Amino acid sequence: MQKFEAVLFDCDGVLVDSEPITNGVLRDMLQERGWTLTPAECMRHFIGKAVKDQAALIEANTGQPLTEAWMLQFRERRNERLLRDVMAIPGAVQAVEKIHTLHAGRIACASGADRFKVELQLHKCGLMPWFKGHIFSGHELPRSKPAPDVYLAAAAALGVDAKRCAVIEDTVTGVTAGVAAGATVYGFSPSDAGHDTPAALRAAGAVHVFADMLDLPALLANTDA
Repeated sequence: MQKFEAVLFDCDGVLVDSEPITNGVLRDMLQERGWTLTPAECMRHFIGKAVKDQAALIEANTGQPLTEAWMLQFRERRNERLLRDVMAIPGAVQAVEKIHTLHAGRIACASGADRFKVELQLHKCGLMPWFKGHIFSGHELPRSKPAPDVYLAAAAALGVDAKRCAVIEDTVTGVTAGVAAGATVYGFSPSDAGHDTPAALRAAGAVHVFADMLDLPALLANTDA
């Protein structure tokens, strides 16, 4: 018998290595508006957060309104780069396939990003077969992360109490959302850029932090983890 009834995955930084790409495009476009950021500063401000939810910060530092036209240009440039360059997190495809089998298909992708971006990335990285029909976007709900809405929606669609779900996250924002949903959160924090630190993930409520996606199936089955 499995420890959890369902497993809910974040997308960016957990399934696909997209954060450096997306933040690179964002940093370039903010610099064009007069706000110069280092890659690390851009990650710190925006990792795990929807760009539109940071409108006040962007407007304060650029002196210009965050218009829908600018957001459309950002999404177009972002999507072009992702389609060209995004790759799966090492080990993610193998881990997802195994977890999908062990949990009889009760897995979902619950992201704070817009649906087009999520689906583009899952298709590009060969992950769509395991998530098709079970993809949830915070953009389509009243509140996005760190609110729990997207995880509650995913659990409900799978017919599972969120308290019987494992959530896989790599940011404090996402861990906060998973904890608020009542799920057991596992923090993913490899050594490369684009993820919050193990200490930060634990402080936000992650019960276990791991660095290799290939370790995840065993961790989810370990009642002592």
